[in-house]
Amino acid sequence: MYKTILVCSFFLSTSIFSQNKQKSTLEEAEIEKTIQMFFEGFHNQDTIKIKKTIGKELVLQTVYTTKKGTIDTRTTDTQKFLIAIASKPSDQKWEERILFYTVKADEYIANAWTPYEFYINGNFSHCGVNIFQLFNDGTSWKIIAIADTRHKQGCNNSSEK
Repeated sequence: MYKTILVCSFFLSTSIFSQNKQKSTLEEAEIEKTIQMFFEGFHNQDTIKIKKTIGKELVLQTVYTTKKGTIDTRTTDTQKFLIAIASKPSDQKWEERILFYTVKADEYIANAWTPYEFYINGNFSHCGVNIFQLFNDGTSWKIIAIADTRHKQGCNNSSEK
């Protein structure tokens, strides 16, 4: 009898773990899809598509090295960011290539760590990491904050391979 209870408990816990993992994997896929949609809008100057992926009060921050060599942050106004995307010269092609996603989610909040390479007109510009903060409004994931770093050196950009 003890062995039967033990075996049943094992299969029940395995089943529950499997369901949680499937839910987690589905959430991660939805989060990645939101970020991909954001970049589709970014690459195609489609601010309407971008707006569908962001929360009401998006925070945009860059961590950078100043001319004096100190580390600082710069916050960009969301409206100015969207205007810059919409008014990008048509002869410039901006492409941010996400190298991979590391996503952590807990029901209504998530973050995604995404190393990237940035290209202008097919030429490597810089690399770095984006950190996306997202929340689920009950219908979809929305980006509420993006912090990024930018480096010209120490990149293993794929165009050099």
